[in-house]
Amino acid sequence: MTSPGRVRWTLVAWLCVLSTIAYLDRVNIAVAGQTIAREYHLSNVQLGWLSSALLLGYAAFQAPGGRAADRLGPRRILTVAVLWWGVFSAAMAIVPVAGSAIIVMAVLRFALGSGEAVMYPAANRIVASWVPVRERGVANGLIFMGPGIGAGITPPIVTALMVRFGWRASFIVCAAVGVCAGAVWYFLARDTPAAHPRVSAAERALIESAIPARVFAPPLSWRTIWADRNVRLLTTSYFCYGYLAWIFLAWFYIYLRTARGMDLGTTARYAMLPGIAMALGSGGGGILNDMLSHRYGRRAGRCGVAAFGIGLAAVFIALGTQAEGARVASITLAAGAGCLYLAQSSFWSVSADIAGSSAGAVSGVMNMGAQLGGVVTASLTPWIAGRFGWPASFLVAAVLCVLGATAWAFVRPEEPIEPRGG
Repeated sequence: MTSPGRVRWTLVAWLCVLSTIAYLDRVNIAVAGQTIAREYHLSNVQLGWLSSALLLGYAAFQAPGGRAADRLGPRRILTVAVLWWGVFSAAMAIVPVAGSAIIVMAVLRFALGSGEAVMYPAANRIVASWVPVRERGVANGLIFMGPGIGAGITPPIVTALMVRFGWRASFIVCAAVGVCAGAVWYFLARDTPAAHPRVSAAERALIESAIPARVFAPPLSWRTIWADRNVRLLTTSYFCYGYLAWIFLAWFYIYLRTARGMDLGTTARYAMLPGIAMALGSGGGGILNDMLSHRYGRRAGRCGVAAFGIGLAAVFIALGTQAEGARVASITLAAGAGCLYLAQSSFWSVSADIAGSSAGAVSGVMNMGAQLGGVVTASLTPWIAGRFGWPASFLVAAVLCVLGATAWAFVRPEEPIEPRGG
């Protein structure tokens, strides 16, 4: 039998690359933060403002970015977004040391976040149009290995660039890598299988036979999206998820340096652990998602894996805060990050399953919830740590994980969003 072709998996693989670079550009400030703080005389709370500024831009443009991907096509929108975030990442390197520097940097981080907001809603639009329902868990698991890989490789890469060339060079290099990857995406991708010259007739037939017809229906109204019960539950759970995820992405490096007293080299090595665990969790969760969905139905595969992963993350986070040794604490907390990412593909697979032609907009609304969780944790985490200690910061996140896991008990992935007036 002739193979139907693998173009769809090539696109998924490159989305993983773009996802990795997006996190490289986003969390490089977590590694360079202490150096930047000394140079610009910033406190940890002010560093938190920069993370909050990025996440505010990221959250604000999730839904509009997703709608743009639905209407204009993910290929074009994602290319423009990658170029956009490359420019504003590099611009951080030329901010002068002056009294207004914190304002300028906050504006640049907001602009960076607004450009990166398009990344995952556009990716989900590709998944909705290119990937059969039975393969979406694995596809999303692979795409969301990118954040884990990005979070894992950022500490050693940025640290090495900082030591050799200074922190400004690290931002410029990250931006240049992103621009190159965006150019490759433009030449590699098409919005639909029918528009791609390298898709075989067999692969196109396989995809089109397994894609629900609602993918090609008119877009859903905002009123319909916001009123849907599944969307509200996913967004609530993703807020809780995002709160914990951003502790690892924005504060884990600083936590190891300040609370656990690790030197620069040791911190760079141990700060890789959550990213590695996230990548493994994302890929493994995607495989479990599809396997259990095929055998027991999507409620077991999508919802069961998500609830289990987020709930287990709460346990590891609570245990990690009680560990005496820095290395044991790092490994235990990293295990919590890996468990959290077991749920990642479930969020995006369900949003693609229920949204059809509005997969970009629906996943944008959902991801806005995660980023608002990140906005809160970016400023609240250092405040809690300063007032009550770092264990309290992680325990707050563990409590939210319990809430996020519980929400999945009420999600119904087999129920698509039904159009209504408005």
